[in-house]
Amino acid sequence: MRVVAALGGNALLRRGEPLTAENQRANARIACKALAPVALEHELVISHGNGPQVGLLALQGSAYTEVDPYPLDLLGAQTEGMIGYLIQQELGNELPFEKRLASLLTLIEVDPKDPAFQDPTKPIGPIYAKAEADRLAEEKGWVFKPDGDAFRRVVPSPLPRRIFGIEPVEWLLGHGAVVICAGGGGIPVM
Repeated sequence: MRVVAALGGNALLRRGEPLTAENQRANARIACKALAPVALEHELVISHGNGPQVGLLALQGSAYTEVDPYPLDLLGAQTEGMIGYLIQQELGNELPFEKRLASLLTLIEVDPKDPAFQDPTKPIGPIYAKAEADRLAEEKGWVFKPDGDAFRRVVPSPLPRRIFGIEPVEWLLGHGAVVICAGGGGIPVM
């Protein structure tokens, strides 16, 4: 049977936890211990969120003012590789050496006229108090929305139309590999 497991970005970095590599690795380890038995018995595709991680990269990028900040598609690709690596490494520690694992950067076609571009809803990065969110919105042009009793930056999350390169995913599954793909919803392209 083919099983698709989706790990939310907050499963890899729990709400309120510091945005450290160690915390993400520990949380990936917990998830992979649960996924390893599935990988031994079934075809397994793993996808993951990236909200906290892409937000952290955006914050780091905005701190270096010598160049323009990197666009979100490049940050999404970075997080897809980083998180894929963590999952691949931790799952590999749980599975026999012979079990193949593959992390793929996944391009997802989106419609440039998708209404999500006018009403961002995907939370990224850490939580902020209202005053700090207002300051960053004014200073950087970011959009913030309430998240519980705090605020988070939000970015567009357009609906996917199709996955570019689905054939390698199918080929890898057919050859016994666990496939880690479409992280953060995939890298949106038009």
